Amino acid sequence: MPTISTPLAVVDGGLIGPVTVVVEDGCIRALRHTGARESAHADIVLADGVLTAGLVDIQINGAFGVDFSSADDSAWDRVAAALPLTGVTAFQPTYITAPLGALVSGLHTAIEARQRQSGSGAARILGVHLEGPFLSAVRHGVHEQRYLAEPTREAIDRLLGAPGSEILTMVTIAPELPGALEAIRRLTRAGVRVSVGHTDATADRITAAADEGATLVTHIFNAQRGLAHREPGVPGATMADRRFYCGLIADLHHVAPEVCGLVWKAARGRVVLVTDAIAAAGMPPGDYTLSGIPVVLGADGVPRNADGTIAGSALTLDQAVRNMISLGLPAAQVIEAASRVPADALGRADLGRIEPGARADLVWWSDDFHPRRAWVDGREAQAPVADAALPAPRESFAVSP
Repeated sequence: MPTISTPLAVVDGGLIGPVTVVVEDGCIRALRHTGARESAHADIVLADGVLTAGLVDIQINGAFGVDFSSADDSAWDRVAAALPLTGVTAFQPTYITAPLGALVSGLHTAIEARQRQSGSGAARILGVHLEGPFLSAVRHGVHEQRYLAEPTREAIDRLLGAPGSEILTMVTIAPELPGALEAIRRLTRAGVRVSVGHTDATADRITAAADEGATLVTHIFNAQRGLAHREPGVPGATMADRRFYCGLIADLHHVAPEVCGLVWKAARGRVVLVTDAIAAAGMPPGDYTLSGIPVVLGADGVPRNADGTIAGSALTLDQAVRNMISLGLPAAQVIEAASRVPADALGRADLGRIEPGARADLVWWSDDFHPRRAWVDGREAQAPVADAALPAPRESFAVSP
C-alpha cells in the first residue's frame, strides 16, 4: 500500500501538515496526520515543498507545439504526457469554432486518445469542450466568422446523437442567439455543462441562461459585453450570480492584475483558473496555428492573429497559479482554483482534492510553487523524451467539410 509523506499539503482550502497520504488501487484511501518518525517510514518521503491535488484545466486548445484540431495520435500523447510537468493531471481538450461535422469528428479523435492513454501516467482526458460554433458574430474574437452557427434544434440533435457524444462535456454558447435557451436546456439535461461566452448578451439574458442550466462563463471579461454601472453585462452578471463558475485566464494580459483581484473577491470560491492555451504554450516566440488560423507568439508572450486579436494564450496552469499568488492571494485557495473548483464545475467530486475516495492525482511543488513530481492514479508521471521530434501536424479540421 504506497504512502507519501509531506511536510505540507493543501487540504480543504488550507495548508496542513505533516501528513501521510495512503494510496491504493489508484485512489486515496486515507489521509493521516503524522509525526516525523512515522513520516520517515513512508514509501515516498517529501522533505520540503507542498503536496496538492493535481490541477484540472478545463480550457486548453493545445500546447508544446501541438494544436488539438490538427494533431495526430503521437502528438496528442505527447501533450498528455507533458502536461503533468506543469502540474496538470486532468484536462478538457477544447476545439474552437469549425464546421459542425468537423467538430463531431473531433469527438472521435479525443475518445481514441483517451482510450490509448488510459493507465499510462499521462494527464487524463476528461471530455471535450466545444468553444463554438454557437457564438456571437460581434464577439467572435479570433474565431472564424464564416463558421459561426445558430444552436438550432437540428444542430443540437446532431451533437447529442453523434456516435461518441458521451465525451462531450462542455459547450460554450452565446445565449442571445435564436434558439440558445432551448439548446442550453437540452444540453444540460443531457449532462453537458454549458458556459456562456463570446457573447453580447445583457445581464438579463445571462440570468435567463442560468435559469435554463448554464453554470460557467468562458474567459471572463474577454470576448463578451463588458461591465458597466447600469448594465452589468456578462462579467457583472456572472460574478454576482452564485450559479456561475468564472473561468479566468490569469496570464495578467487577458485580464489586468487589478481586475484578476476584483474577480477573485467578487466570485470568491467560484473562480476557475484556465489557460486557454494554444500550441504556443511552453514554446519560444514564433509562428503557430490555432485550428488552422496563423498565430504569432511575440516577445511579450501573447499570441495574436494577423489583425492583432489575441488568439488564446501561451500560459501554463502552474504559471497561472504563481501569477495569482504573486497578487497576494492565499496560496492554498489559489491551488484549489486550479484543482478542486474546476473539478466541481464539471461535477467531478473524485478529482482536484486530497481526501479519501478521490483519485490519487497529486503534485509535489517546490516552496516557490514550481511542480517537481506528479502522479496520476497513483502512478508517477514520466516526462516525455525531451528531444523527441513532434510529428508534422495534419491539416486543421477547421477547413474540413
